[in-house]
Amino acid sequence: MLQLFLLPFRLIWGLIAFLFGLMGALLSIGLGLVLLIVGALLTMTIIGAVLGIPLILLGLGLVLFAFF
Repeated sequence: MLQLFLLPFRLIWGLIAFLFGLMGALLSIGLGLVLLIVGALLTMTIIGAVLGIPLILLGLGLVLFAFF
């Protein structure tokens, strides 16, 4: 009987957990794409390539981590 009363709370908790997981993935994809773009812009300059290439790799890692 107690589980019947707790069912709405469990459903709401599951929905909130799902939404937070989805927000985390979307935030990771967005941040990864921004880092990819900034890294590509920095790599266009010879001096900025020292920072640009690691930013590209970090952004790519974030995007791949969000998808898998």
